[in-house]
Amino acid sequence: METPLIALVPAAGTGSRAGAPDGVPKQYRALRGEPMLRRAVRALLAEPRIAQVRVAVSAGDPWVARALDGLPRTVWRPCGGPTRAATVRAALRDAALAPDAWVLVHDAARPGLPADALARLIDACLQEDLGGLLALPVADTVKQADAGRRVGRTLPRDRLWLAQTPQMFRAGELRAALEASARDERVTDEASAVELSGGRPPLLVPGSRRNEKLTWPEDFEWFESWLRSQDDGQEPHS
Repeated sequence: METPLIALVPAAGTGSRAGAPDGVPKQYRALRGEPMLRRAVRALLAEPRIAQVRVAVSAGDPWVARALDGLPRTVWRPCGGPTRAATVRAALRDAALAPDAWVLVHDAARPGLPADALARLIDACLQEDLGGLLALPVADTVKQADAGRRVGRTLPRDRLWLAQTPQMFRAGELRAALEASARDERVTDEASAVELSGGRPPLLVPGSRRNEKLTWPEDFEWFESWLRSQDDGQEPHS
C-alpha cells in the first residue's frame, strides 16, 4: 500500500464495570494466560497491510511494557486522556500522520476480532475511498424506555446496527471531526464524530459476534469458554 495504514488502540481506561481484581485495568486482565490488550493488538497484527499499531495508555502505566513485550510493528505511547475520545485525539496528535493516511481505531476490549472481518473492513473502505466501521445488524426486538423505565415504544430494527471496532477513517478527517466535537456528549465513537461533522456517512461493514466487547464479568467468562473450545479443537461459533 502506498498510503499508510495505522491502527490506534486507546487503552487508558480503568474498566471498572469488568470487576477486575486488585485494581488492574481490564485491558490487562489475563485471558488464558495472555493480557486482553495483547490479544487485541495481535488480532490487528494479523493483517499485513497494517504498518503499525500504536497503543495509547495513561501516563505512568506500569503494565503496558510487559503486556506488549516482543510484539512486532507495535509502539505504546503515554498520551491517554480522561475519556476514550480524548485518548484517540491525543493519539492522533502524537502520531502526526499525514491527512490522507488511513487510521483504524480498535477497542482494547475486543480481543476476538477475526482476521476475515478486519480484512473485510479494510477492503470495503479502500474500494469505496470512504470511512467505515464493523457492525452487526440488530437481531433482537428493541424497546425504548420512557422516563419511568417502562416501555415507551418498540423501535423498528430493520435498519438498526450495533457498532463495533475497528472504525477506519482518513487521519485528517478523523482528527478534524474529533477536535470539532471535543465537548459534544453525543460522540460515543469515531463514526459518530464524523457523522456530526457533516462528513460523508460511514460504511457499515458486517462484523462478527466473536468481536463483541468484553465489558461485564460474564463477558470474560464467555470469551474464556470460547478460547477453551478452540484449544479443545471444537468448531468455533460466529
